[in-house]
Amino acid sequence: MGMELIFEVRDAQEGGYWARALGHAIFTQADTWDALRSNVLEATTLHFEEAPEHPRLVQLHYVKDELNCRVVCRQIA
Repeated sequence: MGMELIFEVRDAQEGGYWARALGHAIFTQADTWDALRSNVLEATTLHFEEAPEHPRLVQLHYVKDELNCRVVCRQIA
């Protein structure tokens, strides 16, 4: 039975998205969500090409930073 592979996805500063696999050296980026999904699957396939175990499930976890620490810290103080 294969493992589950989770990618942390964030907005790229220059636009689009970047993704990194948690626990593995897999990184990719794309301008659109659909392109990112495709890139993640391609990068995962290449990374595990010769590995004895392959992921049975790949998840994309989108993380959006919406808080500005300076504003939050001032309000708390």
